[in-house]
Amino acid sequence: MSKRIRKAVFPVAGLGTRFLPATKSIPKEMLTIVDRPVLQHVVEEAREAGIEHFVFVTGRNKAVIEDHFDIAYELEETLQRRGKIKEFEALAAQLPAAGATSFTRQQAPLGLGHAIWCAREIVGDEPFAVLLPDMVTAPANGQGGRCLAQCVAAYEKHGGNIIAVEETPWEEAHQYGIVSVGKDFGDAFEITGMIEKPPKGTAPSNLMISGRYVLSPEIFAILEKGEKGAGGEIQLTDGMKILAQTQAFNGVRFEGKTYDCGSKLGFLAANVAFALANPEIAGPFKAELKKVLGAV
Repeated sequence: MSKRIRKAVFPVAGLGTRFLPATKSIPKEMLTIVDRPVLQHVVEEAREAGIEHFVFVTGRNKAVIEDHFDIAYELEETLQRRGKIKEFEALAAQLPAAGATSFTRQQAPLGLGHAIWCAREIVGDEPFAVLLPDMVTAPANGQGGRCLAQCVAAYEKHGGNIIAVEETPWEEAHQYGIVSVGKDFGDAFEITGMIEKPPKGTAPSNLMISGRYVLSPEIFAILEKGEKGAGGEIQLTDGMKILAQTQAFNGVRFEGKTYDCGSKLGFLAANVAFALANPEIAGPFKAELKKVLGAV
């Protein structure tokens, strides 16, 4: 029987250069989608999938992330005193349980694989999830689970390592990590190969790796070797390719929608989509959108 997935790693040490000057003093993960930071959306997805321990791999100038997932005594006391119970309860609902968060530093920008390796002592000898904080997911048609829940369900059924994928236009496949497709299991499929940013016209499929993983702890020993790949960084994809020589990898086609909030276009699209899905503001916001679109 497969071990239950209890821990998730969030690599949040990135500089956010695509959002400068906004990210000069604010971590990109703390930019907001409607009324909560990007990172909180991702943590909520992990919690919905049954994650109990949240491991953040941070860097310098990221202390505000730790503060966000902690109690704010003065703010909470003020909200209660002023009778703002709804706002107080919203703050309390987003807090992980005491002892359920861990923070460790990636002291140099050596790549995603290195960031995951930095969490090795906290994760220990058990399978774990990885969620890239730039990628924010929403269930299909506003119903069902988000991406990690689908990955965990596939892991519990098939075991092995799990990678979430989504279709991308063939002409854009060279921009992403791409998987090769083997046997189809219905709810998942066998991954027979992985390649990071294949040259144009050479991609084995149009299924891109979309930022959600379930990995076995053996990945740490591979990443520890520090072998550098694309961009001179320690790439997670390279580590997974080595692990795939001895362990099964399965892919899950996410049934919902993913927004790449590491890009300005994806971030703005996420704000529009989540605002339209919010019953409190959807109507007025749609009216304002029509005004803006009518003026351009």
